Amino acid sequence: MHTYKAKTCILPVYKIVLLMGKSGSGKTSMRSIIFANYIARDTRRLGATIDVEHSHVRFLGNLVLNLWDCGGQEAFMENYFASQRDNIFRNVEVLIYVFDVESREMEKDYHYYQSCLEAILQNSPEARIFCLVHKMDLVAEERRDEIFKSREEDLKGLSKPLECTCFRTSIWDETLYKAWSSIVYKLIPNVKVLESSLKQFAAIVDADEVLLFERATFLVVSHCQRRAHRDAHRFEKVSNIVKQFKLSCSKLAAQFQSMEVRNSAFAAFIDGFTTNTYVMVELSDPKIPSEATLLNIRNARRHFEKLEKVSADHYH
Repeated sequence: MHTYKAKTCILPVYKIVLLMGKSGSGKTSMRSIIFANYIARDTRRLGATIDVEHSHVRFLGNLVLNLWDCGGQEAFMENYFASQRDNIFRNVEVLIYVFDVESREMEKDYHYYQSCLEAILQNSPEARIFCLVHKMDLVAEERRDEIFKSREEDLKGLSKPLECTCFRTSIWDETLYKAWSSIVYKLIPNVKVLESSLKQFAAIVDADEVLLFERATFLVVSHCQRRAHRDAHRFEKVSNIVKQFKLSCSKLAAQFQSMEVRNSAFAAFIDGFTTNTYVMVELSDPKIPSEATLLNIRNARRHFEKLEKVSADHYH
């Protein structure tokens, strides 16, 4: 007689993320860069989104972002707030509202944003709100701070009683990855435990900084910094290294597992870590041999795999 063991199956957890903003504000471009491996210049061939485009993005194993990219033409917007209100705004975990910094119709943009917030307040009052002031590359560099601060002030005022977090973004630099990393970070359960383990790992390998990237999107899901950086542009440099690595991965499929960048004062390692992450370790001590760092990364994998499993159980 055969005996059958029941398999324990961890079901995915779906979190609805609404991506809204007027037509042409750049929503689909950013979604394509982060979730579909587009590079910035290729987004020019993307057409306008018609009504709502749904995509499921599996993130960190069993967390699935149910991304609703909502077309921003006026007819669609009016429809969302009238006949589709309950359908679109119910059970929303995150609202990401994108504003084109060069928009000529700011009053109208703000009006639609407030209509959106009213619907969220009625249907998903616990939702987190993020505003992206987008296409900042079109603003002269010396005016970017001033313009962003002014928009941020307006948006925080308009959002009351809800709270919103604002980011400046552009598809042409690291700001887009930084903003989406911060947003997704808020959705990860058990993140404090992950960070405390990352801190211990950084101390063991004597790293200046350790970054954990989600495997599919390369968004930073956790990081630990042990030494102050003099370089104000380090995020751009890290972002460039990661983007190059990501492109190499997609060109060479799964054979490309790790990468090392080194000069006389600095070494950075990117390596496959857990099932769902890559790790990047930055060191400024050139005397530490590569083999030692790679061995430490390998030894830490099991612990972080275990943490991910605990995190998955935590959802249920």
